[in-house]
Amino acid sequence: MGIVGQVTLGLRLARRELRGGTKSLRIVLACLALGVAAIAAVGTLRAGIQAGLLADGARILGGDVEVRGGARPLPPELRAWAAARGASVSAITTMRAMLVAPAGERMLVELKAVDAAYPLYGALVLEPPVPLAPGTVALDPLVAERLGLALGDMVRVGEARLRLAALVAQEPDKVATPAIFGPRALMTLETLATTELVQPGSLLQQDLRLRLPAGTAAEPEAEALRRDFAREGWRIRTAGTAEPAMNRFLDRAASFLILAGLTALLVGGIGVATGVRSWLDARARSIATLRCLGAPSSVIFLSYLIQVLGLALLGIAIGLVAGYGLTWAAAQALAGSLPVPPRLAPYPLPLALAALYGLLTALAFALWPLGRAARISGAALFRDTVQPAGGFPGWTVLALNGLAAVALVGLIVLGSGDRRFAAGFCASAVAALLLFRLGAWGLVVLARSLSHLRRPALRLGLANLHRPGAPTALMVVSLGIGLTTLAAITQIEGNLRRQLVNEMPGRAPNFFFIDIQSDQAQRFDSIAGGIPGVAEVKRVPSLRARVVAVKGIPAEQWETTPETAWALRGDRGLTYSALPPAGTQVL
Repeated sequence: MGIVGQVTLGLRLARRELRGGTKSLRIVLACLALGVAAIAAVGTLRAGIQAGLLADGARILGGDVEVRGGARPLPPELRAWAAARGASVSAITTMRAMLVAPAGERMLVELKAVDAAYPLYGALVLEPPVPLAPGTVALDPLVAERLGLALGDMVRVGEARLRLAALVAQEPDKVATPAIFGPRALMTLETLATTELVQPGSLLQQDLRLRLPAGTAAEPEAEALRRDFAREGWRIRTAGTAEPAMNRFLDRAASFLILAGLTALLVGGIGVATGVRSWLDARARSIATLRCLGAPSSVIFLSYLIQVLGLALLGIAIGLVAGYGLTWAAAQALAGSLPVPPRLAPYPLPLALAALYGLLTALAFALWPLGRAARISGAALFRDTVQPAGGFPGWTVLALNGLAAVALVGLIVLGSGDRRFAAGFCASAVAALLLFRLGAWGLVVLARSLSHLRRPALRLGLANLHRPGAPTALMVVSLGIGLTTLAAITQIEGNLRRQLVNEMPGRAPNFFFIDIQSDQAQRFDSIAGGIPGVAEVKRVPSLRARVVAVKGIPAEQWETTPETAWALRGDRGLTYSALPPAGTQVL
C-alpha cells in the first residue's frame, strides 16, 4: 500500500472513529484551549497597545520631533533650522514649584509653561473653555479640590499672584510630560517669567517640539538634527518612540506573561499526554482488531494522529476565540493605566504564534503514546492493562517527537524579547520534567520495596503505585509541574516585594523639599527644626550640569555603550561636598 493509500485509509478510519464521540479527549481540548487563550490574549493586547502608540505617537509626544535641552535655553539657531524645513515649533518649559492658596495652604505642583503654538497635535481642553492668558493659571482639578480653590481665586506661584482661570480637563501630551512630583499647573511662558522662578541653577526642563510638513518622515529629520547639532548633547525623540518606557514595559510584561502562558501550556501538554493515553487505552480493543485484520502500524498511527490533530485544532480554535475575547476584557480593566486606548483587532501574527505554540505542544506530547500504541501487537494490546508491552514508539516517531520539541523550544526562544531568559525557561522546564519523572521512578521503587507490609490497606495502596499500567509517573509530573508554577508565581511576587522593601532606606525621610536656594537654606533649617516632632533635618546641595569631557576627550567623541550613553547626554543632576557624607563608601 502506497503512502497515498495509507493516508486515505487513515482518514477513513479516523472519520469512523470520531463518529463514536470524543468524550475521552475533552481534557485535550480544555488543556490546549486554556494555554492558547492565554498566549493569544497577551499577544493581541500587546499588538493593540503598540498600534495605539504608533497611531497616536505625534499626539503623545506633542509633535513629530521633540528636542529636550535640559536647563539651558535652546539656541535661536534651532528655530532657524526648523523654519528652513517648513516646520512649526512650540516651546515648553517644565519645573516644580509650590502653589500657595489665599488661605496659606500650599501644594507642590508641576509647572508647565507653553507658548501660543501649543499644542501642535491634539487639543488642550479647559473647563471653562477659555484661552490661557498672561497672569492666569489652569490647574489640575485635584489641586483645586485639595486647596479648596474656586474659579477666579488668586494664588501665588513664586513672586507672582495669578488668577485661577480654568481647570485642566484634557492634556494631549500628558504621557510625554508626566506630572511626577505633583499635579499639573499650566501657564504661558510670559506668566512663568513673572514668577521669577527661572534662576541660574533652577531645576527646569526646556523642550522644543516640531511639527513637520505633511508627508515628511520624522526619522531622517531627527538624524539630520543630531548631525547638525552634534555638540549639544540634546535628547531627540520622534513620534515613533514617543513613550520608550511604555514600550520597554510592554516588552517585559508581554515576555513574562507569554512565558506564564507557556507554563500553562506545558501543564496542558502533560494533560494532552494523559488524555491521549487514556483515550488509546479505551480503544485498545479496536486497535487490536485492526492489527489482527492486517492493518499496518503506519495506518493505525496516521488514523489516530489525524483524530488527535483534529481535536487539537478544535481546541486551538476555541483558545484563539477565547483569547481574543479576553483581550477586550483586559483592555477595559486596564483602561485607566494605559497611555492610549489599544486598537484592538484580530492581529494575524500573535494569533498565528499562539496557534503554532498549541500545535507544537500537542505534537510534542501526543506523538509518543500514539507511536507506542501503533507498534504494539494485537495480542499484546488485549493484555496491555495487566501486562504492558514495551513502550518504545519507534525511531521515526521518536525523531518526529524530538523535532516537534526542538521546534517548540526554538519558537519560544526566538519569539521572546529576552532570549537568554527564554532559553533558561526552556532548560528549567526540561529539568523540571526530568526531575519529577525521576522522583516518580523513586516513588515506584520505594513502593515496591514496601510490598511486604502486613496491613492490607497499606499493601494494596502501595501496590497501586507500582503495578503494571499505574499512572504514577503522569500523576507525579502533573502535580509537580502545577505546584511548581504556583510556587514560582508566589516567589516572584514575594521577591519583588522584598526587593522594594530592601531598597527603602532604614530611616527614610517623612518629607523632602527641593529647589531651596542658598540664601534660603539657614532660614529653612530654623523653621523646620522648630516644628514639634522633627528629629533631624539634612540638606544635600545639588545643581544641574553637563559632562563636557571624559579623561580630556570631548564627551561627543567618547565611545559609549547603550547602557552608559545617558550619562553624557544633556544635563545631569550633580551633588557636591567638601568631604564624603558619613557612612559613604566610594567604589
